[in-house]
Amino acid sequence: MTTLTRPRAHRVTPDSHGFPTRPYDLVKEFVLALAAIVVLTAVLAAVFGSPDEKALTLQDWAKAAPNDVVATAVAELSGDSTSASYGPPYNSAATGQTLVGVPLQKWAGVRYPVDSAHDLVLTPLQRASTDPAVVKALGEWSVATTAQRAQWATTYEAALGKAQGGDPAKVASGQYGPVPAIASGFERLAASGGLEQQLGGSTFYRSDPSRQLLLLADGTYLEDQARARSLGGDQWGMMNETGNYPGQPWLWLYTFWYQVPPFSTSDNADALVWGLMMLLTLGLVLVPFIPGLRDLPRWIPVHRLVWRDWYRRNAGVPSSRGPGAPAP
Repeated sequence: MTTLTRPRAHRVTPDSHGFPTRPYDLVKEFVLALAAIVVLTAVLAAVFGSPDEKALTLQDWAKAAPNDVVATAVAELSGDSTSASYGPPYNSAATGQTLVGVPLQKWAGVRYPVDSAHDLVLTPLQRASTDPAVVKALGEWSVATTAQRAQWATTYEAALGKAQGGDPAKVASGQYGPVPAIASGFERLAASGGLEQQLGGSTFYRSDPSRQLLLLADGTYLEDQARARSLGGDQWGMMNETGNYPGQPWLWLYTFWYQVPPFSTSDNADALVWGLMMLLTLGLVLVPFIPGLRDLPRWIPVHRLVWRDWYRRNAGVPSSRGPGAPAP
């Protein structure tokens, strides 16, 4: 039994039950421990700092890889980008991932509607660009038929793929309509820093980064930066940390499945891994009720090593009494 009163003298005395007790100041120990932890945290933070790197912005992207920005804008216009064909929750372009034939992604529905060409490229340019050539190109695009827009965009997308380094300046001449002007105007808007604000959401503070992230992920720049830091999905990226810092080891089991077939080669990897983890979690919950599995502690008595002092002192005591059991 432990008392919480301030001790007058450190001596061991029996209490009313006959157990030896020692006066103990729990509040004092808590304050000292808290102070030590605060000091240690501050020192370690000052020495090692934070492993977080500077956030990638659309302006950084445009300055580091302008050709990728142009190619991504054209892919949005043609409907070939990842976000344009992703499916729910952004659009209904695809069924999405399934689990044993159940279309989980489709069942979730379109909860965050995104028209990639309109929301990520055309609307920001319409709001922010004052370049006469861009304004004229946007007008030409708006009055064209859907078939004509698709032809312009896909033709220019193919020409960009054939150009050396994907450089728009080296694209062969062709019937591209207003697409080159729109794409180059989009790249200039991104390089100026204005695109970030235009894609920041519809609220006053424009604090919704969803469209910014979708656009950035549609290009190759973000993936290149992630893989350079060993953060790719096949590099255990979910549990890694940038720099020489420990990551999140508790995620190893979830991340492990992405490294092995059939998960590493499946288009349904996310749904499959999620389903497997739910099954393993259910198995963990049901351990006390699974014959054989629940008996492992008796067959592999690791607990006896942990409580070896107790078992040594209580040799010969009936097995119904274990560590922590009340005295007879």
